Amino acid sequence: MVVYKNRSRTDASPKRAAETDAEFFERIAGPFWDQVRDVINEWWSHLPHHAQPVALSRLLDRNSDTNVSSALWELYLHEMLLGSGCTVEIERRIGTRGKNPDFLVACDGQQFVVEAIWTAQRLGDAVTNPLPPQLTDAIDGVPSPNFFVSCKLDRAGTATPPQKRLKAELTRWLASLDPDQVTAEYERAVPLPRHTWQEAGWHITFEALPRSPGKRGDPTSRTIGIYPAISWIENGSDRVLDAVKRKGGKYGDLALPFIVAVGHAALFPEDEDTETALYGTSVEHAHATTPTFGRRPDGYWTATYDHAHDRVSGVLIVDNPAPWTWTKNIPVLWQSPDSSSLPAPVLPTWATAQLVDVQVEYQPAACPAHTALGLPEHWPVGEAFP
Repeated sequence: MVVYKNRSRTDASPKRAAETDAEFFERIAGPFWDQVRDVINEWWSHLPHHAQPVALSRLLDRNSDTNVSSALWELYLHEMLLGSGCTVEIERRIGTRGKNPDFLVACDGQQFVVEAIWTAQRLGDAVTNPLPPQLTDAIDGVPSPNFFVSCKLDRAGTATPPQKRLKAELTRWLASLDPDQVTAEYERAVPLPRHTWQEAGWHITFEALPRSPGKRGDPTSRTIGIYPAISWIENGSDRVLDAVKRKGGKYGDLALPFIVAVGHAALFPEDEDTETALYGTSVEHAHATTPTFGRRPDGYWTATYDHAHDRVSGVLIVDNPAPWTWTKNIPVLWQSPDSSSLPAPVLPTWATAQLVDVQVEYQPAACPAHTALGLPEHWPVGEAFP
């Protein structure tokens, strides 16, 4: 049994808006994606037999992209631990609350616990309502060799709009435009061509953006070049803090070093967000002419009461872990500053961050991540969408 069967695949188009991650990984064709599927199959085979069915179900879950991403995150962690010379037991009952953390790890004569969590940036209410996935795919399916389009959703209807008529109308409008003429007029400060589509309560404004001459004529290129604007409702520090809080107290007293491993999916991940989440907000105090620096008691380990979260020895962060970043993105172990915490072991492929007084000191990893994963440095080889 494998996760992905070896079969003929012919559809190499990018991920569609209405397509789930599980459907995409199963469908996408090309040597780049064959490498991804082969490695997922291999890493899944390294799981103990009792853990394989659950992992398989999650990797193939067509109802939850989060389930797929979190399963890939745990598969990556498991392989990194094995490749670092560790032995790993999955979901062994341990701790005073009688629950089963993800990994009980033994390495160089020392045991420690790793609990994984995947957290992704959530979008807030749209400044203009986002397009439904089916509508996005319909617009992207309009043949437009000479133009990208931007789309602004002015009003959303209550039912799915008639996509065939929308596509036909957009096709006629774009075919009526000359990209060289539009470019020349734009350089004379003439606004870009616009087209408004209204039907079944929907009101969408399109704007035509000429493709550069060298980018014209590609039948596989997406048509939408600019999507409706969106607003963010949360910052990275809140997301990391919430994730560590959810897992940090789940197992009670483990009597072993305990690492919460956070797969942190974000558009613009920043170390400063993690620093704030774990060590508190950095502040400057002005005293006469000599300012001093400190931290507010709003971090996971810097709460106002003593030893609030000393059971967590460290927080391992990897930003945007995915098959195409596994060999590139550096795991960083953020170490507890609490003297009551059991010290967390540091694997050679992990960089470290620790709080010294009120400043954070970083140390690079001794080895690149790909060495523990058993993969080439520049893997997957080739282009995802040549």
